[in-house]
Amino acid sequence: MEARAPRGTTDILPEEARLWQKIEATVREVMRAYGYGEIRTPVFEYTELFLRGVGETTDIVEKQMYTFEDQGGRSLTLRPEGTAPVVRAFVQHRLDGRALPQKLWYAQPMFRYERPQAGRGRQFHQFGAEAIGTLDPACDVEMIAIPLEVYRRLGIQRFEVLVNSIGCEVCRPAYRAELKAWLAGRLDQLCPTCRSRYERNPLRVLDCKEERCRQATEGAPAPLDHLCDECSRHLEHVTVLLRALGIEYRMDPRLVRGLDYYTKTVFEIVTDVLGAQGTLAAGGRYDGLTAAVGGKRFPAVGFAGGMERAVLALRAAGLDEAAHLDAPDVFLVCLGKEARIEGVKIAHRLRREDIASALDYSDEFDQARSMRAQMKAAGRLGARLALILGDDELARGVASIKRLSDGEQWEVSLDGVIPAVKEQLGGGGGPF
Repeated sequence: MEARAPRGTTDILPEEARLWQKIEATVREVMRAYGYGEIRTPVFEYTELFLRGVGETTDIVEKQMYTFEDQGGRSLTLRPEGTAPVVRAFVQHRLDGRALPQKLWYAQPMFRYERPQAGRGRQFHQFGAEAIGTLDPACDVEMIAIPLEVYRRLGIQRFEVLVNSIGCEVCRPAYRAELKAWLAGRLDQLCPTCRSRYERNPLRVLDCKEERCRQATEGAPAPLDHLCDECSRHLEHVTVLLRALGIEYRMDPRLVRGLDYYTKTVFEIVTDVLGAQGTLAAGGRYDGLTAAVGGKRFPAVGFAGGMERAVLALRAAGLDEAAHLDAPDVFLVCLGKEARIEGVKIAHRLRREDIASALDYSDEFDQARSMRAQMKAAGRLGARLALILGDDELARGVASIKRLSDGEQWEVSLDGVIPAVKEQLGGGGGPF
């Protein structure tokens, strides 16, 4: 057996995990500022949830789901997206009995069987939010503002906000019929995928990235021209609020998104630094989804952003300094068995004070490497201080502290090690 991760999956090694932690911490901070509570749903759900929620004619359901039967013969699916499970949890736990809207966020792995590409594997990660129980267009705008604030705090720039409205169950049927009639004479110009979409989900033809399809659908009827009064007013309020917040946007009549549950507002946040896979985050309103999964009807809106794509955007902007391996604050250089015992004790005390500490581990506990070898190890790890302990120092009740940035060295009492280290670190551990 070859020791390799399955195709489309990636190991996140320690030097990269720090960057992920930075993104996750930023997401958590922003969600707290906007009043969203974290929800964690199972990695797998009953397959029917995605058939009813995401839509049987979507690419996700038709081609991309990891579906299997358990030992009881029940069909289960690894979570391919985050909204349907959150809505299922809302219905199951009767969260409508609490204050509405319920404002929930998540950061979790998703699974889709598709061709691996930059920023999207077969296991990928998304952060997202859902506001369930409100028609207020202010929540639509919130779903655009939240990821923008995450990217702003991370330092990511060079993105564009695309907005559209795809109507509702009142106005969309007539638009769908007109679009099908318009496409009927152009089917031979469409790609095979779009020809299959023609009957089942014709709006998706507008979103195709194939150049032949984009040329063939130039001048197609647009959803914006067929909105009912309610959808028109809702979109107007969304755009008024976007302008009030100073969020620049562009109306994109081709933007329809790939999931059946969307109604009214849809949006994407795209960037030109990721090549063809330029979508950082996307979402929209889904006013019928709670009813589709077996609950009462509640209006709702949400978004999801790709974690891997945020990592790529940070790297493209040269903002991935957090990806460097975590360096210890203190490296303990222990010379001799008794010094090593004392060093383990001091390291334990330092760590309890949240001061990152490292030791030179040895296969033989009482046979330490030379001081020179241990100091080289401290330098390779990027430690800020070296704490040197030997038999002579122990006999005198002292330890030596060496500042590795300039080589200055001095002695402190063993009882005074913690305060001395804190002083050099500026009051505590962590980065400068």
